[in-house]
Amino acid sequence: MSSESVEEFRARARDWIRATLGPASGYAAAGLNHRPEEEELAAVAHDRVLQRRFFDAGLAGVVVPPEYGGLGLTPAHQRALNEELGGYEWPSRFTVPTMSPCGAVLLEHAPEELKREHLPAILRGEEIWMQFLSEPSGGSDMAGALTTAVADGDDWVLNGSKIWTTGAWWADWALCLARTDWDAPKHAGLTMFALPIRQRGIEVRQIEMLNGARDFCQEYLTDVRVPDTHRVGEVGQGWTVATRLLFHERMQHNSPYVTSPADARQGTAEASPAAIARDAGRLADPLARDLVGQARTLDLAGAALQRRVAAGIRSGQLPDTASAVARLFFTLAQVRASEIKFELAGGAGVAWDETDGAAAGVGDSFLIRQAGAIGGGTSEMARNVIAERVLGLPRETARDRGIPFRDVPRGAAR
Repeated sequence: MSSESVEEFRARARDWIRATLGPASGYAAAGLNHRPEEEELAAVAHDRVLQRRFFDAGLAGVVVPPEYGGLGLTPAHQRALNEELGGYEWPSRFTVPTMSPCGAVLLEHAPEELKREHLPAILRGEEIWMQFLSEPSGGSDMAGALTTAVADGDDWVLNGSKIWTTGAWWADWALCLARTDWDAPKHAGLTMFALPIRQRGIEVRQIEMLNGARDFCQEYLTDVRVPDTHRVGEVGQGWTVATRLLFHERMQHNSPYVTSPADARQGTAEASPAAIARDAGRLADPLARDLVGQARTLDLAGAALQRRVAAGIRSGQLPDTASAVARLFFTLAQVRASEIKFELAGGAGVAWDETDGAAAGVGDSFLIRQAGAIGGGTSEMARNVIAERVLGLPRETARDRGIPFRDVPRGAAR
């Protein structure tokens, strides 16, 4: 199979997709769904079945080396599969964050035993992975982690709390960033671990959002034992691993590790601006038509930018960190798209029922429109990455750089 040409692979994928998969049902941004828990669990189970079908058909892990359960093919093969998937269902929970960034980082930094155990399990649909990175006290300062990992024989004992983990209540494994050295500078005292989520010592609590969604979670770790064999990267090198997590996360659906339709957008499952204007009786309104055009322009510009950045990174013309450019545009465009839909819906954006058609529910997304500009790294962080690592501007002054982390001020004294 490693010698299969892109066109041969495309034809094989096309035949299987059309004979096997159902139509796409609308992709909803993870963490922003408002639906009963039993429906969400059913969707998770369906994704597991779908992922196994891809694996059995020889279409899972396209660029993953064969020794880890993949096909060992090229990013061009993955792009061909994604193009053929347009309009069809796919196992979204095995794309972001399971395969990218988590699976990608396992490939890059995990010990051989972990890779051979977990990458095939991911590709078979048996394991969904998450990231335990953000903390309640840290905001966007991921390197300021207070969750501790203390060595105890051949194990590490973890204590602390993580937050904003999408889907932790139904996921299987996590990559967890913890502090292993309080005398080292902030970024140098961190280590990354892989751990099962459903185990003694981990309590997962769902967080209810403004729209009623309860997919985001907070996790409490109490004396959680993790064997040293589940350490990902060297001791004290957790920030290096974490930055690769962030890189792959910024790549999102442009990652060569991700299987998803080429036309998939990480938005909500609500209707298009044109459909909202139609059902709100505003198609003839010049202002409404301008808003529909603005939304369409954002879509076209965003898709072109994603292609340009991905091609530039593949060719070496752009640094890996240029993925932050596309991420920044995408998050800001999503915020504006939510505002446009809310404006088009009129009164139905505030109060609605089933008779409002495509305009129903638009108000929910409007209330949480800033979530995409915060989760996975804020827009401000993306601007810093672009300024410092793409444009080469001077780094922002940091008062905590180069001093032991235990001496870094944390909150006002009482």
